[in-house]
Amino acid sequence: MVEENSSWGDASAMLATAGVREDTSYYRQFTKAGEKAALTIGQRIQAAWAANDADAFAGVFAENGSLLMRDEQLTSRAEIRSYMAAGFDGAFRGARVTGWPIEVKFLNDDVAIFVTCGGIVLAADAELLPQNQIRATWVIVKRAPGRLELMSHHGSPSNG
Repeated sequence: MVEENSSWGDASAMLATAGVREDTSYYRQFTKAGEKAALTIGQRIQAAWAANDADAFAGVFAENGSLLMRDEQLTSRAEIRSYMAAGFDGAFRGARVTGWPIEVKFLNDDVAIFVTCGGIVLAADAELLPQNQIRATWVIVKRAPGRLELMSHHGSPSNG
């Protein structure tokens, strides 16, 4: 097991740089510096959804990042941006995502994965509906301290 340390950066500073208000409750039991830094990726994605901002959403991903969104496998930042822009102009207009981490692991000094529970709250919905709940796996790559990218995000329905 890789010893977790703060070489991943300072979560508060990373979120401030990204223009995202830190939600300290999001970290739950994952309060080590590296865990919090990795989990800033989830907070940035949630903020991009709340703003319906396809550029901010895609900007979290690596250039060759991968996103499985429903039945669509997207394999580049450009594809992800285009898909989300269309979604925010269409079915995802006014939607937001919610979620929380249930596991965080460091595979080595430069790669972490975390698993979340959550899902998409559509504009017409007051809360997360069972049919929109997912479990998601996130693969995070550290390019430099404080500079993290989402390499892969895969969500699977958790209720039927």
